[in-house]
Amino acid sequence: MVMRPEENGRNPGTASGAWRVTVLKQGRRKAGPPPYEPSHRRGQPLARRDDLRVHGTAGKISCIDSSGDTRWTAPCSGKPNAAHISRGRVLVTTDSLAYTAWGNLGPALLLDLTDGTLITELRGERGAALGGGRFLLGLEGYHAFDTWEYDRDGTLVDSWRSYGHYVIGTGIRVVETDRNLPTRSRVVRLLPGGAIERGPLLTDPQAPRPLVLADGTLLVLDAGVLRAVSRRLEDAVLAELLPVDPGEAWRYHGHLHRAGDKVTVSLAEQHPDHPAKHTLHTWTLALHPAR
Repeated sequence: MVMRPEENGRNPGTASGAWRVTVLKQGRRKAGPPPYEPSHRRGQPLARRDDLRVHGTAGKISCIDSSGDTRWTAPCSGKPNAAHISRGRVLVTTDSLAYTAWGNLGPALLLDLTDGTLITELRGERGAALGGGRFLLGLEGYHAFDTWEYDRDGTLVDSWRSYGHYVIGTGIRVVETDRNLPTRSRVVRLLPGGAIERGPLLTDPQAPRPLVLADGTLLVLDAGVLRAVSRRLEDAVLAELLPVDPGEAWRYHGHLHRAGDKVTVSLAEQHPDHPAKHTLHTWTLALHPAR
């Protein structure tokens, strides 16, 4: 399958700047830990496809059907944190149960969705499903800043020097997170043969997961600024919510949540002298679609 450059959704003439937001409410309060991206709820599946649900607990991965019957269980050496399903295969990323040279990174397991047979064990922190039983798997840290594409048999078929939040559509976009200051992170598109189309440069080296709108526009929280990035990698500033010094971006942890035509932005500011203390800034925004 040859990937083609992404187009601009339902309306190819619409740029990201066509979206607007209005601030409805703003809040500020002292808080405890920052609003890290929430993990899945206890008891909820890591992934689902048709009538199958993939669950994970420390040391075990299981597949349960809609009637509640367990189709299979598979052992794992860590604690599953995410799963991705594509055409009869499931990729499960895990946290290690003990601290290692790679921190809490555990193995990534490629399994047969039919019976749980292990296809291969890989290494990666974040994954995404492509079509035809193919997957992306990425890793950052210790000189790694890479994304790999594997086929249904676990064979490496492509790779890129990029890593971050993956957005899969008619192509692959990445909101990069390099954790460096100054950052070189951008919103990019991955192209066949390891090629990368580079879009706008970001300020935040650890931007939170973006929101994807119906026309493919990404809402990206970039160090206190809410930005819209189109499929063509054109970007526009929607709202300057909080001034953040680029050199201090590491002290801020954000999260985006959408409910209907409203977006909630949370940005936790770590106290410069007391790492356990935070101030939580929140905004409720009305999202106005392109006219």
